[in-house]
Amino acid sequence: MSKPLLSLDDLSLGTRAEIASIDWASLDQGEACRLRHFGFDEGVRVEPLHLGPFGRDPLAVRVGRMTVAIRRAHARAVRVVPIAA
Repeated sequence: MSKPLLSLDDLSLGTRAEIASIDWASLDQGEACRLRHFGFDEGVRVEPLHLGPFGRDPLAVRVGRMTVAIRRAHARAVRVVPIAA
């Protein structure tokens, strides 16, 4: 049985996951380029760490060994599979 796919913004804080896919078409070119520069790609491990104070935006995410802040709207384009602890 395969694990369910979640969007990165639906993943609970502190839950590690692997990126299964990214809907690049839903992002404008600048947003997509920014995520790629941050290391977002299929197979990369991520972990949401903190929510911003206003409307839970932005979302702080560990990508590999780096922590970056992305908008929740952009996190919705990233589909992940949770990793068992």
